[in-house]
Amino acid sequence: MLEIRDLTVAYGEFVALRQVSLSLGAGEMVGLVGPNGSGKSTLIRAITRLVRPLGGRIRLDGKEVGRLSQRELARWAAVVPQNPYLPDAFTVLEVVLMGRTPHLGLLQSEGRADLAAVRRALEQTDTWQLAGRRMGELSGGERQRVVIARALAQETPLLLLDEPTAHLDMGHQAAVLDLVRQLCRRGGKAVLAAVHDLSLAGQYCDRLVMLNEGRIVGEGEPQEVLSPELLASVYGTRVWVFPHPLTGRPVVTPVSEAACPGLEAEGSTGTFGS
Repeated sequence: MLEIRDLTVAYGEFVALRQVSLSLGAGEMVGLVGPNGSGKSTLIRAITRLVRPLGGRIRLDGKEVGRLSQRELARWAAVVPQNPYLPDAFTVLEVVLMGRTPHLGLLQSEGRADLAAVRRALEQTDTWQLAGRRMGELSGGERQRVVIARALAQETPLLLLDEPTAHLDMGHQAAVLDLVRQLCRRGGKAVLAAVHDLSLAGQYCDRLVMLNEGRIVGEGEPQEVLSPELLASVYGTRVWVFPHPLTGRPVVTPVSEAACPGLEAEGSTGTFGS
């Protein structure tokens, strides 16, 4: 589905990505993790041609991304950006309908199939009841769910999510990530998601790719990547990593000597339940 090889991206003299390679298959959810400024958003922007690489290649289903038209690319990949522009005067329905644009011809209006796809996306993201509201009237969490609905309405094989749970409360975080996993498992979508919350990444992603200073420093299953040693070296802080009581997947929490003054932290390699 998605293949990236030796990708290098720079902003002027600052190199944001260095020789990054990764692949993503249908039905797979891969999480991009790493500290602020590590290159997660830049990687997503490069896939969608918002930034031009200095070197390397990006392929979708064997096709070079640079040779696809913008419309072709939009039929392959839908994006939930970190800071989308959403006109305050537009209604939720109008914004989500924008997701159907790649499927319409010049001056063509939306048909029944398009409206059905939009309604399905609104219902999946619990925003159908907001359809008539204007974007300027919504909370940050509601706006985020509308952006996700727009991406789902696009009905692409690949979803690129840049902090998809930003601004969402705990309930909607779980609902959105449950939906994304379901789209992978049952719908065969491929998902590449930049995730800030390491515990959420560990619970929902099939694989993790950890970036630091533009390089891949860890890749594999969550249990392999979310090790206390690697996290301490990348984030510069001590953490506890312990298995979730139901799933066994890794949960990450920083060591807090202030909250637990009597706790003897084992350097930066703390684990529980192992």
